[in-house]
Amino acid sequence: MTLPRIAIDAMGGDEGVRVMIEGAALARRDHDRFEFLLVGDEVRIKRALENHPNLRAASEILHCEDVVGGDEKPSRALRRAKTTSMGLAINAVKEGRAGAAVSGGNTGALMAMSKLALRTMPGIDRPALAGLMPSLEDHDVVMLDLGANTEADARNLVQFAVMGAAYSRIVNGFEKPRVRLLNIGTEETKGTEDLRNAAMALQQAGNLSLQFDGFVESDKINRGTTDVVVTDGFSGNIALKAIEGAARFVTDLLKTAFTSSFRSKVGFLVSRPATELLRHHLDPNNHNGAVFLGLNGIIVKSHGSANAVGVSNAVKVTARLLEEDLTKRIAADLGEIEAQQLGLGAK
Repeated sequence: MTLPRIAIDAMGGDEGVRVMIEGAALARRDHDRFEFLLVGDEVRIKRALENHPNLRAASEILHCEDVVGGDEKPSRALRRAKTTSMGLAINAVKEGRAGAAVSGGNTGALMAMSKLALRTMPGIDRPALAGLMPSLEDHDVVMLDLGANTEADARNLVQFAVMGAAYSRIVNGFEKPRVRLLNIGTEETKGTEDLRNAAMALQQAGNLSLQFDGFVESDKINRGTTDVVVTDGFSGNIALKAIEGAARFVTDLLKTAFTSSFRSKVGFLVSRPATELLRHHLDPNNHNGAVFLGLNGIIVKSHGSANAVGVSNAVKVTARLLEEDLTKRIAADLGEIEAQQLGLGAK
């Protein structure tokens, strides 16, 4: 079976071409049926490919020297979509030259360009940014929205739940992921009217490929008792940054503690296997790859500071979403929602 190729914005991210190419090469070792469209400066890309003949043999280069700046306003980036590596990678998906695109560039610009070029799927009012976070169990937690929409009503939240569950079924292999809405308490009376209405709608949706388990508080997100956490982009982005900050705080605190004295250094040597496991588990590169769900095409955001392993994980996520036909799964579940007429009202 011929799979649609993946477009790589080779100029995106803090370190640009070298890391993006190295990450794509690592990913192709596990997904060698894929081909790639590498978008960026041809001279720099060819130089980077010299060390990766396996990727070079499966890639086409689309030359482009223009880059979206990390702090560039989305409105300005939109006007330059036809000349930037990010815009051309997205346009390749729109034109069918690629089945998906990966970029480590400006998140706001990537969202704006993707939504304008690809539009939302039928039945989706707003796309959502879904990411992976570590948990105490062997699987990651899917969380959305992480910043695409500052506000979300009950209808949006139900759509996010459907999309997040479809994503979790692919990346974690769950038949019916456990879905919860982020709230300030777990009682049915807690939260806004939109949260309560969304919860009621999901409880009534018996034929969906998900298990709705009510509300979850932010301190339970990573406990492993929930597979998909659903919220608006404002709350989701704050929760994500708080969790990432807490992880960095813990690792920095341990580093300081273990270097504070000779006895502490000896203790570090004894406990090093455990601390290395902790560091690996909390490393964002091992959970890299956020996807814009709800678009007519797959767009994956790699963290701007990701190393080659992080980029590789983002590309691997992209490959799996293409292999498992994420958009088709979401469309099928949305059909179930519409058929049950959940009374949330179309906009």
